[in-house]
Amino acid sequence: MVEETPWQQALRYANRANPYPFYDELRKTPVARQPDGTYVVSTYREIVTLLHDPRVSSDPRKRPAPAHAEGSGEPQAAEPIREVLTEPNIITCDPPEHDRDRRMMMPHFVGPPHAPHLITDLEPEIRRIVGGLLDDMEGKTRIDAVDDFAYPLPVTVICKVLGVPLEDEPRFHHWVETALDALDFGPEAASEEIRSRQAGGRQAVQEFARFTADLLDRYARQPGPGMLSAMVNEDGPEGRMPKGVLISNALLLIFAGHETTVNLIAHSVLTLLRHPDALERLRGRPELIVPAVEELLRFESSVQFWHTRSAVEDIDIAGTTIPAGAPIFLAYGSANRDPERFTDPDRLDLERRDNAHLGFSQGIHFCFGAPLARLEVQIAVGEFVRRVQNPRLVEDPPPYRHNQIFRGPRHVLVDIDGIRD
Repeated sequence: MVEETPWQQALRYANRANPYPFYDELRKTPVARQPDGTYVVSTYREIVTLLHDPRVSSDPRKRPAPAHAEGSGEPQAAEPIREVLTEPNIITCDPPEHDRDRRMMMPHFVGPPHAPHLITDLEPEIRRIVGGLLDDMEGKTRIDAVDDFAYPLPVTVICKVLGVPLEDEPRFHHWVETALDALDFGPEAASEEIRSRQAGGRQAVQEFARFTADLLDRYARQPGPGMLSAMVNEDGPEGRMPKGVLISNALLLIFAGHETTVNLIAHSVLTLLRHPDALERLRGRPELIVPAVEELLRFESSVQFWHTRSAVEDIDIAGTTIPAGAPIFLAYGSANRDPERFTDPDRLDLERRDNAHLGFSQGIHFCFGAPLARLEVQIAVGEFVRRVQNPRLVEDPPPYRHNQIFRGPRHVLVDIDGIRD
């Protein structure tokens, strides 16, 4: 039996709750070729270098079928989203296509310079939602920090921002979960269980795409509130996005617009309950919430790695040559615990200085929704710490979701003594 690499071990579901010991081992070889021909980059300096290297493409269409993978016996990851959606979105294309599409989308989401207060104007609504979720916990002695708190906030906000009817949330929640659970890049990808999920994942993406196309068609006939209506009726100097590209980007916004924030809120609660001294410090000094969220982003990266990049030319880095055409995985979760970049990286430090984490990536693909995510998490975590009385973890580690990229707990059960006003 062939011994598994640290990367393969990190991707096993049994290690989802704590991949960090395997990342420690992985960083000993900053750029490590895997048996399937993928090059995993795990150290901070090398990841940042590649994020700004024009020889690295984000477009899977530019990646040739790697000859070195043929006959290797390695399981090939099925990707239901890319198998169904052939058109790119802003994180799976390169300039100038990327620059044009992102330029067309940004005014309708992050605001400046056209609507500089678009995100900050959402603060009262976010506070209202958070307050309502906490009010609903009154009288309970046990809550699920995921189902009762971390999930409802971001999904409600992204529906409002995009113009997706909130009553449709149960439908697309099922599609999102089904699609993400079908994604696996580790040694378990060839298992019967994962293969049985893949057909369901493809069907879920197909149904989600049809739902999104119908919503866009409805807004084309009768404009309404939100970003999707604004995009489908865009009449700027660069014209309108092709329908397929619009659908692909709309799906990305719905997926990423809440999945990553759900995981960040859930992990923030989990991490603070594991570190009661930090919880008490934040309760006593609520002004620390801004640096605290940055540290929580570093400490438990919502996006553990990204998988669509490849080399368009040979790239010499850290003593290794990544050959043209080779897939490149950038392991953000490992880089954010790199001791060459962060002092005592396994220690939670709510006042950490020079905290240039990669929780939102870097370069031209820096997270589109970072300002909104930061605002949501600052309010949610700050109010949870302030109002929830004596929260205690019921199960540690909690059960984790299957997805390896958007790593997060499926449930975080917490016993509480009550809710403060």
